[in-house]
Amino acid sequence: MVGDQQLQHDVLAELEWEPSVNASHIGVTANNGVITLTGTVEKYMEKLTAERVTKHVYGVKAVANDIEVKIPGAGQRNDTDIAAAAVNALTWDGAVPDDRITVTVRHGWVTLEGTVDWEFQSSAAECDVRLLTGVAGLTNHITVKPKHVRSGDVKEKIHSAFQRHAYLDARRVGVDVKADGKIVLHGNVRSWAEREEAQKAAWKAPGVVTVENQLVVAP
Repeated sequence: MVGDQQLQHDVLAELEWEPSVNASHIGVTANNGVITLTGTVEKYMEKLTAERVTKHVYGVKAVANDIEVKIPGAGQRNDTDIAAAAVNALTWDGAVPDDRITVTVRHGWVTLEGTVDWEFQSSAAECDVRLLTGVAGLTNHITVKPKHVRSGDVKEKIHSAFQRHAYLDARRVGVDVKADGKIVLHGNVRSWAEREEAQKAAWKAPGVVTVENQLVVAP
């Protein structure tokens, strides 16, 4: 098990190694494997990148991201401009059914709502918007509602996907399939990155409406 002092050092080193993050403005504390990030960044995407990088450090069990986004004057946009840019970005992305997604912006914070057939469409919409200049934060309320819900061998298909995945130990991950299209993952994984990979793989099964990730990180 990695001690908190070593874990704090490793996270700071990984943040400094990431060129898209200004690590000098980010604080890191560790408590029993739980990392808290503080400080300020100039872009929302930088905040998300800092969180992603931290989760990939061995020994990290959870991350509390308290980093604030403070956009400098040159990067500030009013809500109307951000909304227009968001709609335009969704329209240009062929993976996103933009006619089924609505955008609301308040003080730079973007909220996405609507319904899509697959989770990857929701993720693509979120990715399109969080990269935009002026965005201070984002809430994704897009609901996944498959047109054709197929159950039956979903559990077997998910397990097969886990077995094919180089980063997953399928023996440590349990899968429960509910009648309403809900998938519950349980068991232990070796890292936060492995936990996220299991969730991504489960989302790819046909008919999945939501994935509840109960996997515990136990290095």
